[in-house]
Amino acid sequence: MKKLFAIAAMMAATLSANAQFEPGTISVQPRLGATISWLSNMPKLDLNEHSSIGRNTTLDKAPTVGAIIGADMEFQLSRMFSLSAGVNWAMAGSGWDDYKYKNGSTEIDVKDIKVETSYVNVPVTANIYLFKGFAVKAGVQFGFLTSANSKMTTEAKDGSTNLKTEIDEDVKDEFEKFDIAIPVGVSYQFKVPVVIDLRYNIGLNKVNKESLDGFKDSRNNVFALTVGYKFAL
Repeated sequence: MKKLFAIAAMMAATLSANAQFEPGTISVQPRLGATISWLSNMPKLDLNEHSSIGRNTTLDKAPTVGAIIGADMEFQLSRMFSLSAGVNWAMAGSGWDDYKYKNGSTEIDVKDIKVETSYVNVPVTANIYLFKGFAVKAGVQFGFLTSANSKMTTEAKDGSTNLKTEIDEDVKDEFEKFDIAIPVGVSYQFKVPVVIDLRYNIGLNKVNKESLDGFKDSRNNVFALTVGYKFAL
């Protein structure tokens, strides 16, 4: 029984050690991290058209990994409720599985096949602190397209001979310039106060124009995991 009380006391001490900003406080949180993203309704990549790459082969779609950097400003309305607004630059997009095949004595590796986009985003969220340091959040995010590229890397090996080819095509004109999403997520604030934030941004509008071959009504889906440092103004 004494051990149970000791464990409970330690847990309570851990929770109470977490920093919690007082009502009325305005704080800023620079943050950076990684994104995992994919586009909905992405078609499989058909290689039948490219006999030099492979016949009777289609590649399944796969998520892409990118980066995110930005800052949020938070107004603590009460101990349980706050509002946040921020600006960040984040990578998004979607890709396909890698593919390996042999052409005679030559081994060919086709990889990093993806459509890579980036946005300047303006998220606005409401945050509910369920207990000290831990918050759930939801809101709306407005995104402005800064780049869009179609990429692929091919490596050919034949004995001691290696040949690497990288394709990087600008396809920004084939994407809509504006994106809107619903961010939902959780965050945890330590004593330091370092904040770990996990969000899932659900795209609401299609991001491709009609001219983008193979795409149907594609929308952004992005997981963003960031670490930030929060300080009061």
